[in-house]
Amino acid sequence: METGSSGGRRLPKTESAEMRWVVPGGAYEEDEIDSSDDGDGGTDTPTAALGSRGGGGGYSDAEEDEEDALLRQRLLRTGPRADSFDVEALDVPGLYRHQEFTMGRSIVLALQTLGVVFGDVGTSPLYTFDIMFNKYPNTSKEDVLGALSLVIYTLILIPFLKYTLIVLWGNDDGEGGIFALYSLICRNAKASLLRNQLPSDTRISSFQLKVPSVELERSLRIKERLKTSSMLKKLLLMLVLFGTSMVIADGVVTPAMSVMSAVNGLKVGISSVNEGEVVMISVAFLIVLFSLQRFGTSKIGLAVGPALFIWFCCLSGIGIYNIMKYGTEVLRAFNPIYIYYYFERNPTQAWMSLGGCLLCATGSEAMFADLCYFSVRSVQLTFVCLVLPCLLLGYLGQAAFLMENLTENEQVFFLSIPSQVFWPVVFIATLAALIASRTMTTAIFSIIKQATALGCFPRLKIIHTSRKFMGQIYIPVMNWFLLVCCLAFVTTFGSINEIGNAYGIAELGVMMMTTILVTIIMLLIWQVNIIVVLCFLTLFLGLELFFFSSVLGSVADGSWVLLVFAAVLYLVMYIWNYGTKLKYETEVKQKLSMDLMMDLGCNLGTVRAPGIGLLYNELVRGVPAIFGHFLTTMPAIHSMIIFVCIKWVPVPVVPQNERFLFRRVCPKNYHMFRCIARYGYKDVRKENPQTFEQLLIESLEKFIRREAQERSLESDENGNTDSEEEVASSSSRVLVGPNGSIYSLGVPLLAECAGVSNPNFGSSTSFDGSLDGTMDGRRSLDNELSFIHKAKECGVVYLLGHGDIRARKESFFVKKLVINYFYAFLRKNCRRGIATLSIPHTRLMQVAMQYMV
Repeated sequence: METGSSGGRRLPKTESAEMRWVVPGGAYEEDEIDSSDDGDGGTDTPTAALGSRGGGGGYSDAEEDEEDALLRQRLLRTGPRADSFDVEALDVPGLYRHQEFTMGRSIVLALQTLGVVFGDVGTSPLYTFDIMFNKYPNTSKEDVLGALSLVIYTLILIPFLKYTLIVLWGNDDGEGGIFALYSLICRNAKASLLRNQLPSDTRISSFQLKVPSVELERSLRIKERLKTSSMLKKLLLMLVLFGTSMVIADGVVTPAMSVMSAVNGLKVGISSVNEGEVVMISVAFLIVLFSLQRFGTSKIGLAVGPALFIWFCCLSGIGIYNIMKYGTEVLRAFNPIYIYYYFERNPTQAWMSLGGCLLCATGSEAMFADLCYFSVRSVQLTFVCLVLPCLLLGYLGQAAFLMENLTENEQVFFLSIPSQVFWPVVFIATLAALIASRTMTTAIFSIIKQATALGCFPRLKIIHTSRKFMGQIYIPVMNWFLLVCCLAFVTTFGSINEIGNAYGIAELGVMMMTTILVTIIMLLIWQVNIIVVLCFLTLFLGLELFFFSSVLGSVADGSWVLLVFAAVLYLVMYIWNYGTKLKYETEVKQKLSMDLMMDLGCNLGTVRAPGIGLLYNELVRGVPAIFGHFLTTMPAIHSMIIFVCIKWVPVPVVPQNERFLFRRVCPKNYHMFRCIARYGYKDVRKENPQTFEQLLIESLEKFIRREAQERSLESDENGNTDSEEEVASSSSRVLVGPNGSIYSLGVPLLAECAGVSNPNFGSSTSFDGSLDGTMDGRRSLDNELSFIHKAKECGVVYLLGHGDIRARKESFFVKKLVINYFYAFLRKNCRRGIATLSIPHTRLMQVAMQYMV
């Protein structure tokens, strides 16, 4: 902060990222600016100047020393100022708490965890060795030991060390997946490209923002760089969208791979079954699988949990049987030196087998993405105590079988099954494969929900399948889209060997993006030592790039189809985000000026009819241009107007009592308010219109009562102080924060707002000061509450504006193509706002408006 004149002195450096020092009693000038509309991410950016002696004259050395001494004596430390939105946000009775589970409930959750989280990684023994020895069959026992050692340490490093012990802790209040990591980064560094953030968002009890300490300068620098660099924000978003597209691609390949590998067991038991029949049976299973998806995670998870438990028991039992039958020589594979020997003898074969080896870690990302259904501890304990030991025993048993049957390179798992239990195990394996397919599908539903809430995916219909757990959802359109794509993959490729190559590419794309995002979280939020961060990044990203180099060698075999599919999904998400961002920025630029509202008067240049009009828009501040369109189109406007902004904030859940924030838009006699209804990306609007209206009106009355109470406290304070003390007290409350924000020490939280003459900002500001001064406060409050009740009795009408965007004529051809055709197509075919907001048609009025961008 610098003085306002050329001869001013720079104040001493601050000692906190959240506080600044100010000279009490010094002259100041305050001019609040609606910077959220100018691209500052939604924070107020007021300007302040400290007056200095002599206009533009300089100080002598003695005068400077004397001034510095005076400054040091008179500096006061103050707290952050809160505007009306912040005051509303501060009214939090308690923190959001996680559910506590009883012992019985924990056992039920453990069974559901097996059925929902670990199905994918649990069925990897069905095909891992088949894909590894597909192109280069094993020729010696040492090759088998080397391949087994690769599998063992891949399981230990990726699913266990990376995901179970590290990545799972990167959840966002229990929510996992790519977008949960992105949400954490956006919330802590303001890295979102959609500039609708408000300071009051950080006061949500589930926000849990951790402010970096001064000592951790690295974390502060990264936060500031992400906050100010548009290029870094775009790069971060591109990485997240790429990872999401690979997750969806993974959700297409996973059912195809799991089901076909299980059905392949029929060729071992029945020699007459050919590849075409396997494909047809797999298609039938997949149709049944996706048809059952709508019954929800709780019901199916509880039903298939015991089945998957039996599968893991079969896996470990068969492994122990083969180890005892063929010898314990395979235990030597725990020595990693056999990996070195494997690459030394056959470097090309070993390198090509890496793509198949990675498949033992499939389902690791699903384990993280499905975390929203369960706790971190339950997932960790289940994996360490049951899943990992059973997987290791299963692979050890298959390797023991291969060492005595070097010519067998296909259907290794089914060939290693004892003949006495062959058909029961085939049945259990098929059931487990169907369960594994659901694991990735439920993860995709969760990620799509997060992406939609953060403006990165077109709106789709979302159905909640559980009354107890709101994270358990079903997206019909996405479900059938995945089914069609999955059937296309099965019928096109027809072999698990070709599908396996595509499977590896999808898995690695997701893993690499997760590694990068967790690294950023380590630096920015966890504030881990830089050496530990570098070790994490070097180990896992280097390992994943090494695997990726292997699977890229198989792109020509058909894996390119998956890359094209992922690229199309990426373009859909990027175009939607780009169009949404342009639309919001255009609405911000074209909002109605407050001068125009003042010129229209309290009747807004038309007739004010009794009733309440809820005008939905996306602006968090200002009067939207669509309101002017309503004024010129409709013969009358309602006596009370509430601008409702449904805002998705980057937190999983917003508690109901923190849902609504209010602010006056114009003088009191205009009866116009701004309401921001905040929802987390796990929240879904379940309220019916009557409930929503009741909650909104109750919150509005609460806001008006608080406003009257603050004004009363302020008037009592002013009546007990001298005018000179008033000036000193008022001046002492003002300071400038490190990001330009104004801070204050004043006890009445709305005192500053009442003193600002700009009508656009003070929530309790009245333009007719003399009227407020003469009217009795209590009577004024009763009159306004009575006005609200009468307007409510006359009815509530929803005003919805359809704002479409078109590229300007002078725009580039690519921009015209993207906006006028691709984005317009997505908007036309996605779920409309009326359906999303559950607005009754009988009380709906719509106006269309087009913006040129």
